[in-house]
Amino acid sequence: MAPLVFRVSIVTLLVCATAHINARELEAKDWYEHATFYQIYPRSFKDSDGDGIGDLKGITSKLEYLAGLGIDATWLSPPFKSPLRDFGYDVSDFYSIQPEYGTVADMEELIEEAHRHGIKLMLDFIPNHSSDEHQWFIESAKGNQTYRDYYVWHPGRTNAVTGVREPPNNWISVFGGSAWKFHEGRGEYYLHQFTDKQPDLNYRNPVLLGEMTAMLSFWLDKGVDGFRLDAINHMFEDAQLRDEPPGWGPPDSYDVLDHIYTKDIPDTYDVVYGWRQLCEEYGRQKGKTIILMTEAYASIENTMRYYEESPGGRQGAHMPFNFQLIYDFKSDQNAIGLKQSIDFWLNHMPARHTPSWVAGSHDHSRAATRVGLAKVDQLLTLLHTLPGTSITYYGEEIGMLDYSAAEQFDNRDPNRTPMQWDSTISSGFSTNRTTWLPMHPDYPTRNVAMQESAEKSSLKHFRTLTKLRRHQTMIDGDFMHRTVGRDVYAFSRDLHGEDSFVTVLNMAAEGRTVDLGDFVNLPASLLVEIAQPNSNYKAGDEVPIHQVKLLAHDSIVLRGVASGSATVRLSMAVAILAFVKNVLS
Repeated sequence: MAPLVFRVSIVTLLVCATAHINARELEAKDWYEHATFYQIYPRSFKDSDGDGIGDLKGITSKLEYLAGLGIDATWLSPPFKSPLRDFGYDVSDFYSIQPEYGTVADMEELIEEAHRHGIKLMLDFIPNHSSDEHQWFIESAKGNQTYRDYYVWHPGRTNAVTGVREPPNNWISVFGGSAWKFHEGRGEYYLHQFTDKQPDLNYRNPVLLGEMTAMLSFWLDKGVDGFRLDAINHMFEDAQLRDEPPGWGPPDSYDVLDHIYTKDIPDTYDVVYGWRQLCEEYGRQKGKTIILMTEAYASIENTMRYYEESPGGRQGAHMPFNFQLIYDFKSDQNAIGLKQSIDFWLNHMPARHTPSWVAGSHDHSRAATRVGLAKVDQLLTLLHTLPGTSITYYGEEIGMLDYSAAEQFDNRDPNRTPMQWDSTISSGFSTNRTTWLPMHPDYPTRNVAMQESAEKSSLKHFRTLTKLRRHQTMIDGDFMHRTVGRDVYAFSRDLHGEDSFVTVLNMAAEGRTVDLGDFVNLPASLLVEIAQPNSNYKAGDEVPIHQVKLLAHDSIVLRGVASGSATVRLSMAVAILAFVKNVLS
């Protein structure tokens, strides 16, 4: 038998050698925590019947394209029945589909086919208001007792000087003017925080809250995978209807008042937490995770409250929308400002939650217009390699641009023009030469078909990025970012035992040579994993870590191949175990 001291030494060596393999196992990420989302504006995606208006069957016909693009989930701007005064954001029936788009049966087919293609489908839900053509409002305006308090009504107040009846307070609409409109039939004012065709629902009425919750259940029963809650922070108002104090905006602007009584009221969070519980219950029944996403233009502190009530407390949105890239990634942005913008969200986000990164939407100028065509591929690189969820607006994978001449109904029309599929009539969006909004005139040279056939393109760049997003390091890896001078922004994604990746962006309008030596875990040379279409690098190139040469507005993703150290440690531990067993026997 071996001496005691020798046996103790061997055991000590064994403990030291195996210490590295006793690390906490990674928790499996849920689907949404690393998903690639894609927003579809139904009216503009694909027309299946030749009327010049996109529809649900058109979307279904393009699911193969979305799956090939690497899309994990799509959310549809509102497809519900509407008089279209705000193109779907004024719903007249939450249980029906706008006839131009199809039927409930068409929606059921779309959901089923999306799932067959491995794509989740979410709906844009507008909880703050309905259309004034909704039956609830019609009945409420008549004074029908059942619906009387489904909306926010008030008789107004009498002007002490003129004796004229006026709105009950100074609240203003997001779109300008008083947020109150007098209804002759009822003889009272109703609240509308948006247009006067969109009366605010009264969530202080528990019956109304029950009705809206039942609507969510209806669509969950149809198989949808979640909801985006539009303009959620307008949902409640001050119960006393107090005047709002002066704000900081110019006269006649929305921000001329400080909206402390019409936005971010605490009751809103309680409803969101309740709807999260509803999604959890449905998820358990259906064996899947059903998610909520919230849209709120609010302070960072108020936005973060949508995640959770408190650490370990009631949970809310799986992902509040993060618009930092829309606000801050602009044509003149530098690396320092970009890093600060990304830190702004991550430093405020509660632990164990998921960031979302939104590059564009139906309410904002398109990415290529905002940042310039020279930087749009760089933005795609950033969007898809940051940790968390990426959200892309339709057409941005090919660099679609705003078309200012398309403005006909709304100042957001320029960024809602039809999808550019090919160079045929109406760009393959429709067989009709007349479309609901005119096509962007660059469609013959900027479309999906041309970018598919090109050797390099934004579309192909997008696809390589979404493929990389499924690598284990990109799902679970640590994130560390830094600036290299004023112009270069770089970040690494590292996971023990896996290859590392480094994303490098040159924000300058001139070339830069970069030393990435401060990323201490990287090897001396790296391989180019992805290079944007106009880069001087190509996939597979070997690059010395101290001499990364980037063109103007360039972006690349570099791979650091994992060493065999983890395997060596494991093999050593196994060998020591065998040796100790032999010695101690």
